[in-house]
Amino acid sequence: MCGGEGSRLESPHEKPLHPIDGVAMVDRVLSALEASRVDTRYAAVSPNAPATQTHLERANGVRTVETNGDGYVADLMALLERPAIEPPILTVAADLPLLSRATVDRVLAVHGESDASRTICVPVALKRRLGVSIDSTLEPDDHLAPTGVNVVGDADEPESMTHVSYDPRLAINVNRREDARTAADQLASEGR
Repeated sequence: MCGGEGSRLESPHEKPLHPIDGVAMVDRVLSALEASRVDTRYAAVSPNAPATQTHLERANGVRTVETNGDGYVADLMALLERPAIEPPILTVAADLPLLSRATVDRVLAVHGESDASRTICVPVALKRRLGVSIDSTLEPDDHLAPTGVNVVGDADEPESMTHVSYDPRLAINVNRREDARTAADQLASEGR
């Protein structure tokens, strides 16, 4: 999912192209997905991020899918309406520059062969400890924040599940400049 403008980030770049330690966030996410068990990679792009679309159309092994750019949920629904894209679908926001192969594969392993949809969350306390922004929680007074990683299961399966992760790589969504600094600092501490 990489069709956002990123106005809160206050970057001269479109949000997915904002560099963390010299590498565009979307390229970091794509590297993690390419190294993981994911078979096919689609990039949901929008008119909000034309340079991102051009960048991704040049990327090897990535298929771009145009959406209206009406927001994460609306763009996801547009993707799901396409017959070539069948569940289960792993969705990943482009603002997760610390995503790793191991993290993606753990999410896939937790999902297993389930037909249910799954939202990957982190504790709000973890985001606070890391000093990153908290832009949404599952419920208004909830202690869980969605990460931008989901598995969309079979539409006929009414069950939806929440999986809580304590992985800081999933807790650092880059929405603001401070988040970008935290992500760069975390990369430096990991030696990546």
